[in-house]
Amino acid sequence: MYARNLLRTVAAFIFLFGLGASAAVSAGAEDFPNKTVHIVVPIAPGGSADKLTRLLAERLATLWGQAVVVENVAGASGVIGSAKVAKAAPDGYTLLQQGEGLTLNSILFNQLPYDRDRAFTGLIKAVVNPQILVVNPKTGIKTFKDYLATAKARPGTISLGLPGNGGIAHVAHEIITQETGAKVNYIPYPGGGPATVDVLAGHVDATLITLAAVTEYVRAGRLHPLAVTTPYRSAAVPDVPTMAEAGLPGFSIESWQGYFLPAGTPARIVDKINADIQAVLKQPEVKAKLEDMGFRVNGGAPSELEATLREERVRYVRAIRGAGISLR
Repeated sequence: MYARNLLRTVAAFIFLFGLGASAAVSAGAEDFPNKTVHIVVPIAPGGSADKLTRLLAERLATLWGQAVVVENVAGASGVIGSAKVAKAAPDGYTLLQQGEGLTLNSILFNQLPYDRDRAFTGLIKAVVNPQILVVNPKTGIKTFKDYLATAKARPGTISLGLPGNGGIAHVAHEIITQETGAKVNYIPYPGGGPATVDVLAGHVDATLITLAAVTEYVRAGRLHPLAVTTPYRSAAVPDVPTMAEAGLPGFSIESWQGYFLPAGTPARIVDKINADIQAVLKQPEVKAKLEDMGFRVNGGAPSELEATLREERVRYVRAIRGAGISLR
């Protein structure tokens, strides 16, 4: 009798404990976040990734009722900021903003302080966007064909500010060089913001950069646009031709920007943050603002982001090795 009662008591305890654990798991997502969330942007302030993240952070803070702090941790082509997130607790309170740079760095560097495939959990591919080639109007370069002709006739005379050594702009221009023989003098910067500032000031001639970083300067006439890298024109600057239209048939590069979490973050937290970011991206005023800047809102499940990472690696390995680019 005593043994039977003891077994019943133990069974009841296990049942109640299980209910409590289930409730805690559910609450773990439902009450997230209950403290400040940090989003690490691994480049200097002022670039397109920074602008995108600050807009999302503002709206997420309103949605969550908690502060969302954007941290710019620039250096080593985004590696320093990425490493910081890789070491963070997998609890959803530290996010990483990254794009194709995460894949590029895994190809360009012999050693990284993290394993790209194991250190992060993909969260969302937030936006896609063209890169745009712009010059200071005082250069006198009017078209993409003029740019190519000058860079072929006088190699290295055009100075091109890169928003990060080994980034998508660097790789894209190396593909241009491979296909046309046009060679320029690369000037690397820790992000799109500083590169833009120097082109505006005339310290460097040009930059190849995410459109959203320079849309306002193009519209104001302070930077002269030559072409975008995508196979389609951007609705934000519809008069700017694609590179394929402007002298490089078949050329196409579409970059993207998304968000990651440290590996091991519980699926319920990943799903909640994904859903909340998608809700923000669908807000009419947010969508309109991003599209006006030159972004195309993407969204989607974490699996879409993971598929992008797998697919783009094949293309960029070929381009990087063909160009002999290395940051080792």
